[in-house]
Amino acid sequence: MKTHEHSTDADTAAAENAAAQGRSGAAAARDDRDAAADTAGDAAAIDVTTEGLPSWLEPVARAARTVEPQQLSRFLPPASGAGRQSAVLVLFGEGARGPELLLMERAGSLRSHPGQPSFPGGSLDPADGDQATTGPLRAALREAEEETGLDPRGVQIFGVLPRLYIPVSGFVVTPVLGWWRSPSPVGVVDPAETARVFTVPVADLTDPANRVTTRHPSGHRGPAFLVESALVWGFTAGVIDRILHFAGWERPWDKAKQVPLDWRA
Repeated sequence: MKTHEHSTDADTAAAENAAAQGRSGAAAARDDRDAAADTAGDAAAIDVTTEGLPSWLEPVARAARTVEPQQLSRFLPPASGAGRQSAVLVLFGEGARGPELLLMERAGSLRSHPGQPSFPGGSLDPADGDQATTGPLRAALREAEEETGLDPRGVQIFGVLPRLYIPVSGFVVTPVLGWWRSPSPVGVVDPAETARVFTVPVADLTDPANRVTTRHPSGHRGPAFLVESALVWGFTAGVIDRILHFAGWERPWDKAKQVPLDWRA
């Protein structure tokens, strides 16, 4: 996803001020998520359904229906409605080693977060439609196709997580959950933006040996994963961490094991 991933102390204060405006903001975020799921089927070529999901994905679908925004992050969208609307596709597939997630790695030549892994995704376009209903769903699929060559016709959207906030960039991000029902070839579409497209087995993400805490010079700390020769951290790692937790897949890991980041991160 084309966003800034970490937050500074000032960003933390701003986000906490927004969150402190009360449960109304969190409730509104969840209402938006539910509205997207409830109405998505009304739009052509967009549907949200759990029908036919593999049994191992049921805990994720169940979590998507019940989790509250503040259970995912302390960074919630401003109650004022400010923020740049965007979406990411959290795409689960089934590979040679079982369940897996699709990720991409930013090009090393980029000024912002070079080499950082992320979900496919980006900002909503006007053509994506209503940002409170089907817009994030369309944006997540469109961006995934543009960035990885994914055929969106093979993706079954089965849930939508609450909208979250990235204070340093002002992005309001909707994580859209997908099942890669009919896998298609994927790869780098634009080398100027993407270094590689890859999948990570869920078994590697849950392995305590691959879990660390990143420490940014600003003081920010967050969960991270050392997988597929990459350090997955920031917003992407935070979403993965919470999915593993609420799906009941998380295994005890050493949160004191830290990896420092530099100011370029």
